Amino acid sequence: MSRPIQPHNHPFPFLLYLEWALLAIAIWTEFLPNPSFRFPRFPLLTLLSITGFGLMGLRLPTGKPIYRIIYTAIEILLILLTSLTGSRSIRLFPFLYLLLVTRSCLIFALPGRLIVTGLSFTFFLLTLQQRFNRIPAPRMTQERLRFFPLNLVLLFGLILVFVLLLMNAVLAERQSREKLAIANEQLRKYALRIEDQATLQERSRIAREIHDSLGHSLTALNLQIETALKLWLSDSTRAYTFLAQAKKLGSQALQDVRQSVSALRDPLLGRSLERAIASLAEEFGRSNGITPTYQIQLADPVPTEVSTAIYRIVQEALTNISRYALATEVKIQLQVTENCLKLIIADNGKGFQLSQNTTGFGLQSMRDRVQALGGKLNIITAPNSGCTIIADILYLKSE
Repeated sequence: MSRPIQPHNHPFPFLLYLEWALLAIAIWTEFLPNPSFRFPRFPLLTLLSITGFGLMGLRLPTGKPIYRIIYTAIEILLILLTSLTGSRSIRLFPFLYLLLVTRSCLIFALPGRLIVTGLSFTFFLLTLQQRFNRIPAPRMTQERLRFFPLNLVLLFGLILVFVLLLMNAVLAERQSREKLAIANEQLRKYALRIEDQATLQERSRIAREIHDSLGHSLTALNLQIETALKLWLSDSTRAYTFLAQAKKLGSQALQDVRQSVSALRDPLLGRSLERAIASLAEEFGRSNGITPTYQIQLADPVPTEVSTAIYRIVQEALTNISRYALATEVKIQLQVTENCLKLIIADNGKGFQLSQNTTGFGLQSMRDRVQALGGKLNIITAPNSGCTIIADILYLKSE
């Protein structure tokens, strides 16, 4: 903390109110009648010292150490001046030393607090000793009063230790809350950043799908229609062929649009994971003429985040198989062993060179989803040898 502590930014306003109450009590004791006139009193000087000490509490330095040391030294001088010129009440009940220790806890680290507390106890002990040494009394009376200053010293020492421990605990608790608030704010910002990044990645994926699939289909569709128009009058048979091809491309473009829209919706829509994967297999079969065989063995319900990740992995894998693999067989296997869920998607397509496809968005998306759940994704493939995707995901079963 570099700014000075003032009433408007005081970390503990109740301590400021307590300080004012103790100062008011110290001033009030100056107006009590003094039963003994053996000791000099200077009420005006005492009141000025207490007032100056109180005004210093309105601005506590927290900058350079030298400023804090000078500030504390001036406070100690004002307290000593008050003890020497004040009434017996101020000397026996040193509220100002308690305020000094409280302020030191706000401006010093633990070593500085211990030093100020030790100085407060030492100066109080010296002042009390000077006070009782100057009391003229018979020897018997002095014997009776011998334990009174000792009890007073022990009581004041315990109070100082209690105040020091209390302030350390309060400050530690406040620092913990501040660190927790900072951590929560950083976590909130990080979550927003991750959400934005995920949104951008999803937009990029959909944009790439539109460009690679829908854009290609529409471009080819436009060329087929243009060619058919040119040949319509001269060669209607060939024109009809181009129109038939254009119709096929239009159907493919419509299918691409449906897949892109499906990717944006809630993947499960209240369905179980088994039913959702079955729907993906049926849709794949309608589009490609190949119905994947699937085997799903789930004894317990799977957590939502795990179910969503598995669904997206299967969806992405089937999309890649449909576009690139030229497969005639597709197998999906999902089973649970202890706290591990294993997903296997295999095809007998043309495969690919894995080292040359490390930047593909689909494969990277699968890896990210599995790693986010603390699992591992393995891809076994080679040219003309098909592809097998194995995802091992850890999760805790519901009791």
